[in-house]
Amino acid sequence: MAAAEQHYTLPLPEFDRPVKILIVVAPYYKDIADELLAGARGVVEAVGGSHETIEVPGALEIPTAIGMAARMTDYDGFVALGCVIRGETTHYDTVCNDSSRGITLLGLQGSCIGNGILTVENRAQAVARAEAAGQNKGGGAAAAALHLVALSRKWARRTKGVGFLASAES
Repeated sequence: MAAAEQHYTLPLPEFDRPVKILIVVAPYYKDIADELLAGARGVVEAVGGSHETIEVPGALEIPTAIGMAARMTDYDGFVALGCVIRGETTHYDTVCNDSSRGITLLGLQGSCIGNGILTVENRAQAVARAEAAGQNKGGGAAAAALHLVALSRKWARRTKGVGFLASAES
């Protein structure tokens, strides 16, 4: 049973300059989205970061909004929040797979994204995972984004040599 499992959680990273995070939320299930938001905001604030929140209609629009923001703004990282509850049709599979794929592709292009889109079988599972005082999946997504921002900043100081030019560490 997963509830009895012990999980290791990385300590939150520390930053020498402020972190600016964009939280993109699909509030289709408003009460669940509000809990996810509370968790994410709390974690960003715990490291002294700032955040802004925007809403989009559904989980499929989250990667598009993050992609636009990555190209057009100066956020350090992004948190994707929403909830998809299985229904009677295959639409659930489409929304889960395509929103996740979109976020993954943006991450592979260099965006620092924490994915907090819940994909669950029923409302009870969503509520248990969303609660900021419980499993806090919104906070976990924010922590993931912050860890990627820290890694990005660490590696931004390094450059590889190109052709005949020496690397920055030489």
